[in-house]
Amino acid sequence: MLFYVIRRFIYMIILLFIVSIASFVIIQLPPGDYLTIYLERLHQLSPETRAEDLRSALIVQYGLDKPLYIQYFRWMKNLLHGDLGRSFTYDEPAFKLITERLPLTVALSLATLIFTYIVAIPIGIYSAIHQYSIGDYCFTFIGFIGLSTPNFLLALTLMFLAFKYFGVELGGLFSMEYIQAPWSMAKIIDMINHMWIPIIVIGTAGTAGLIRVMRGCLLDELKKQYVITARAKGIAERTLLFKYPIRVAINPIISTIGWTLPGIGSGEGITAMVLNLPTTGPLLIEALLNEDMYLAGTIIMFLCFLTLIGTFISDLLLVLVDPRIRYEGHGRR
Repeated sequence: MLFYVIRRFIYMIILLFIVSIASFVIIQLPPGDYLTIYLERLHQLSPETRAEDLRSALIVQYGLDKPLYIQYFRWMKNLLHGDLGRSFTYDEPAFKLITERLPLTVALSLATLIFTYIVAIPIGIYSAIHQYSIGDYCFTFIGFIGLSTPNFLLALTLMFLAFKYFGVELGGLFSMEYIQAPWSMAKIIDMINHMWIPIIVIGTAGTAGLIRVMRGCLLDELKKQYVITARAKGIAERTLLFKYPIRVAINPIISTIGWTLPGIGSGEGITAMVLNLPTTGPLLIEALLNEDMYLAGTIIMFLCFLTLIGTFISDLLLVLVDPRIRYEGHGRR
């Protein structure tokens, strides 16, 4: 087990290196660059500005006159020393901008993840056990609605209904009096009171999908011979379900943590913008639109790191949940 953990960490470092190259190159692919966008805006505000002189000075300042591979290695060198680069848009360190939003992003992500699994697993089990019942049909219908409705559209609908019928403005994670206030117990309670709407909106699609996965996997297990034999031997239904088929059927659910965590961690970009959430999602979209390469690259690296951590946690949980799984040798199970 220890050898497996060490080997996985080595793989994570290699994958992060590969993703850093890919993300850095992809960010450079669109035509133009940040300086072009910045100088165009500056010229609109102040036509007398000497754009060429300013452009030359900024190119030298940010090292954009160097070849792409030199820019990359310069960025990676700074990254290893804890310097994630400087945001062109905000003229602040990328690390500072991300850490300002990271605690709220992590809190919202974990809360949404917990909500998703707490709701999806019991409903999936119920639907499988009561196949073709009225409850199963209802949950199936709701699940398909959740899968087919974009999160940002659901957010807009809830905001409209809340304002029209209750006079309540949804959006944000804090009341007006707590937005700029220092952290306190009252501010934390206010955040918790505002968090349920983003949790439901962002977690809806993931919950609906996991319900279908849990239902399908459990139905497959319930049809297998060992379940039929156990029932024939008179084992109580509840004991049978939780001791064997549910433990096996939950494996695919656990394995989804790898891709669920970064999806939630990004704040579901557009949804976070609609709900005015101070997470990393809107920051990434803004960085990509402005071709702010250091800020965008750092956030992409962060999401990739979440993916690798989520996958690693999934593998460890699978070992604990299913005793048949063992990591030996070169990764054989």
